[in-house]
Amino acid sequence: MYGNNYPNDFDNNQNNTQGIYSAYQSTPPIPEESEKKHGLLKKLAVAGSVGLCFGLFAGAGFYGVYSLTGMDQDNGAKTAVETQAPASAQSTGVVSAGNANMITAVTTDVTGVVEHAMPSVVSITNVFTEQSNFFGQKIESPNEASGSGIIVGENDTELLVVTNQHVIADADTLYVQFIDGNQAQAQVKGYDSEKDLAVIAVPLDEIESSTRDSIEVATLGDSEALTVGEPAVAIGNALGYGPSVTTGVISALDREIEGNGNGNKLIQTDASINPGNSGGGLFNINGEVIGINSNKIGGTFVEGMGYAIPISSARPIIEDLMSKTTKGAKVSEGEKSYLGISGVNVTEEVSQMYGLPKGVYVGQVYEGTAAQKAGLVRGDIITKFDGSSVSSMEELQSMMEYYAAGAEVEITIQQGSPGGYQEKKIMVVLGSRDEAEE
Repeated sequence: MYGNNYPNDFDNNQNNTQGIYSAYQSTPPIPEESEKKHGLLKKLAVAGSVGLCFGLFAGAGFYGVYSLTGMDQDNGAKTAVETQAPASAQSTGVVSAGNANMITAVTTDVTGVVEHAMPSVVSITNVFTEQSNFFGQKIESPNEASGSGIIVGENDTELLVVTNQHVIADADTLYVQFIDGNQAQAQVKGYDSEKDLAVIAVPLDEIESSTRDSIEVATLGDSEALTVGEPAVAIGNALGYGPSVTTGVISALDREIEGNGNGNKLIQTDASINPGNSGGGLFNINGEVIGINSNKIGGTFVEGMGYAIPISSARPIIEDLMSKTTKGAKVSEGEKSYLGISGVNVTEEVSQMYGLPKGVYVGQVYEGTAAQKAGLVRGDIITKFDGSSVSSMEELQSMMEYYAAGAEVEITIQQGSPGGYQEKKIMVVLGSRDEAEE
């Protein structure tokens, strides 16, 4: 054994000492000072040898455990996740559960996505008149509702924003607030209630130059290229408190929600979509719009299930709405137009039950009115008014509030025939209630 525990009679037995050195080396005894140094070197050598042996055995043990459990593949899985992350997002952690196919958590930094996308998202305030009935007396009072929108383009005079139709429904006045906190009044350009989409316009000359420098037109992505499980970022005016961000993944694609009634196949995500988020953007990890969020779909019955209208199916509708003439403010009470019909709503349920097109069923046409002069008859179903889809009598009346008596508009109807319903377009010169009563 190695050590420095010499026999008790070491100093008194020189012959013994000489015998020891003779057996192992031919050099004379080491002086005291050199012997201390030599003893120190021995200690270091022994400690190093023990540490090396421990490291070898420990390494062999860990390698055996990794080999048996398959954990030796985790490094490859982590590398694959990290190298696939684009420059706009950074993977900050991967927790594995035994092998590359059991990744349990991926924490992603989406600050790059938000920096790119947030300037294209706006907050929308809808000022409308709320009607109530108090002991038979009709009472009207102003009220407000909040929503979100996405800047999708501009023309020579206007900045164009897409949102949900239900966000702007029944609006007396619309306000758009930008990322820098400045706001401007907006006007309705067009909407499609069946798809729950609308485009509103903000005059460019009402937007401050500093605001124009801070905002961006959104980049529209391809929702048909989505994969279940990929990251999703929702940005919108949650609860009306201003721009906020929630994150999640694409939970499912092509969802058809019973009772939704808009014919859309939707994107499902677990990114929180709350009241006020409607009309805001669902973005991919590259900061591209992949969907238009809607809190109306699904509501708050369950948690972790939000829905968005896929941008690929919404794009042609948005482009059509952007090309329409801006409606301006609602006309005054004395200028309001009148069509001259009574109508019944053909809802999704009624449509499926009786095989009727969705829209407004004309139950009666009054004598001497614009409807009679244009050739509308009982049994016709109005599906569009001036190019915008119509789903109810209330919606038709709301649309007409932007048109003064004497305006000429195109109305699309479905008219019954022996071969089924046929689409027909007719031009109507809107009248006034006073003319109809004469």
